Amino acid sequence: MSELKVTPMRPRTQSEGASAGAGVAEERDERDRIDPAELQDEHEQRHQEQLKHIEHVDNETLLKMLYQMVLIRRFEEKSAESYTLGKIGGFCHLYIGQEAVAVGTLSALRPDDYVLTSYRDHGHALVMGTSPDEVMAELYGKIGGCSKGKGGSMHLFDADKHFLGGHGIVGGQIPLATGVAYATKYRGTDQATLVFFGEAAVNQGAFHESLNMAQLWKLPCVYICENNQYGMGTSLKRAMSISDVSQKAVAYGMAAEFVDGMDVLAVRAATERALERARKEYLPSLLEIRTYRFMGHSMSDPGHYRTRAEIERYQERDPIKVFGDNLREKGLLDDAGLKEIEGRVRAEVEHAVKFADESPEPPPEELFTDIYANPIKK
Repeated sequence: MSELKVTPMRPRTQSEGASAGAGVAEERDERDRIDPAELQDEHEQRHQEQLKHIEHVDNETLLKMLYQMVLIRRFEEKSAESYTLGKIGGFCHLYIGQEAVAVGTLSALRPDDYVLTSYRDHGHALVMGTSPDEVMAELYGKIGGCSKGKGGSMHLFDADKHFLGGHGIVGGQIPLATGVAYATKYRGTDQATLVFFGEAAVNQGAFHESLNMAQLWKLPCVYICENNQYGMGTSLKRAMSISDVSQKAVAYGMAAEFVDGMDVLAVRAATERALERARKEYLPSLLEIRTYRFMGHSMSDPGHYRTRAEIERYQERDPIKVFGDNLREKGLLDDAGLKEIEGRVRAEVEHAVKFADESPEPPPEELFTDIYANPIKK
């Protein structure tokens, strides 16, 4: 029986294992281990919950969501390969492990809703409809990219799809999204705005100012914390006095939910509730979606601050494998169907690489386009 592959973490080298830090890590490794029976009980509970959610989503949407999750995974794996080969420069933050968040939330949107996110943005762009060709070309810095090769990995942008960026400043997109939500309300539409950010952005003043204004002015904005539990290499518990991010909404009288980010259908259901609140009542929501990145913070991060036991615990709940297995159990997917999805995805990703390779560099005159002010002419 064919299976969806779980992406392994890079193994430690012998020299790393011999370091003093490795000894501490081994000690933490043992401490972080949990009872297998307890883990099995948790898995079964989550399994049953997702099976219930499947009953409320049509088959076409379910299979599309699985396709999008696999597409993100394979695209990111290919991005890592291209980065290693030197074809992608600058920073590159992969979304492997977090696919259920982007797919679950964005599957609930209408085409006229707006989305803003942080620099870990490849998955969001793909789900919003930006082609893999354009995303990969942007990573390569080529003119065929969605930002003409000038934005790179952290600044994907596609206004035609209502995808208003990738933003490199931590938390910088949060007040921008608040402004977009204000604009849609001012126009009298029922459009919603979704803004994604990591848990480290919650410590920024812009987060608190935005939530305060959104609740005060009743703005149709859904604030989505993709809590992968590490701000770069720092554990959430070491950086935040109250590590339950959803509770931050209490200070502003805002509706909030804590969501299992490894369950794509739980994510979708919570987003639907928040969107209904935004459209019907012009009220904001805060969703804390607890997820986990299987890779380091960026391609330059080997991730030594996490133990093998911790990583393996989350890989046991790989959101793609869990969802695929549950679709099998419901009779909506078989080996042939899974093979067909994998084949289509791999062809699409390989085409994206070919397109990026063949796309030309931006011409020099592009330095003077799409800027806020024209250069002074002498």
